[in-house]
Amino acid sequence: MPSTKSAKDFFRPLAVGAPTPPTEIPARPSRAIHFFDPSNEKMAAKIPQMVGTVDVLLGNLEDAVKADNKEAAREGLVKIASETDFGPTQLWTRINSLDSPWVLDDLTRLVPAIGHKLDVIMVPKVQGAEDIHYVDRLLAQLEAKAGLEKPILVHAILETARGVANVEEICGASPRMQGLSLGPADLAADRRMKTTRVGGGHPGYLVRQDPVHEQPDAHRAIFQQDLWHYTIARMVDACATHGIYPYYGPFGDIADVVACEDQFRNAFLLGCVGTWSLHPKQIAIANKVFSPSVEDIKHARRVVAAMGDGTGAVMLDGKMEDDASLKQCLVMVELAEQLAAIDPELKKQYDAIEVD
Repeated sequence: MPSTKSAKDFFRPLAVGAPTPPTEIPARPSRAIHFFDPSNEKMAAKIPQMVGTVDVLLGNLEDAVKADNKEAAREGLVKIASETDFGPTQLWTRINSLDSPWVLDDLTRLVPAIGHKLDVIMVPKVQGAEDIHYVDRLLAQLEAKAGLEKPILVHAILETARGVANVEEICGASPRMQGLSLGPADLAADRRMKTTRVGGGHPGYLVRQDPVHEQPDAHRAIFQQDLWHYTIARMVDACATHGIYPYYGPFGDIADVVACEDQFRNAFLLGCVGTWSLHPKQIAIANKVFSPSVEDIKHARRVVAAMGDGTGAVMLDGKMEDDASLKQCLVMVELAEQLAAIDPELKKQYDAIEVD
């Protein structure tokens, strides 16, 4: 017989003295989640200057940190968090995978030391709800012991076929769930996909224009397809269903800023709220792409103004706008207001918009 749990119990702390779980995840701007290695002294020294220039700074403890540096990365993050005022910038961390020898020390060291500054803990290679349940209970115990007043949120990375298959139950596994990120490299390996790229497209994944009957040897245009469209769309739907937030993951070709911007924009249009940044140049791309354009906000505000009470339909510039259009436009306007509150340059641009 399946176990049952009262809906009322879902929002009760999992440990005596732990903070009450959230009933709603705040919509905080997180256009770029910028990864840094806390064990890299040169990189760590730049973090205070990056506060306010990026929505999220993430101290990475997992991939890209060598086994010999795991403890140094953990202690480096404690030092950075203790000495830095992050202001409007969120502080996240990616812990080691749950089957690793380092993850328990990650949690038992970080939560008591800097749990009051950590907004989100990113959990890699999440396979199902059981992984979130484990982290959820352990965090509650550590929060209670540390006397934290606010619960730390949890973010899962989809990096396995099983994780994608279980995406709905992962999203609904805990009130702590903040969102999901696509982990394309590990997911590609787990699926046995034939690509060695970290995110992005592949020239071999294409559709070709039909041949011209009278000219069978004539040139036929090809159109490169997106390897990640299905996974991102499924992730967006699961997140929207559970009131949490979807993110594109890493784009590994740092030099190809054009394709990076294209991939980020595809994710933005599909419903993602942000992406990862592996290099400072990707922060600017993410901030640009995941911020609605002035033209889009002007149009959205025109529709909102014209729709009045939100019922019926109106004609603007020869196009019909109705209640569905209004809902789309309100999403854009709300995002613009959130971004303007933390980005002075965007505020200046949005405030200058005149609705005719």
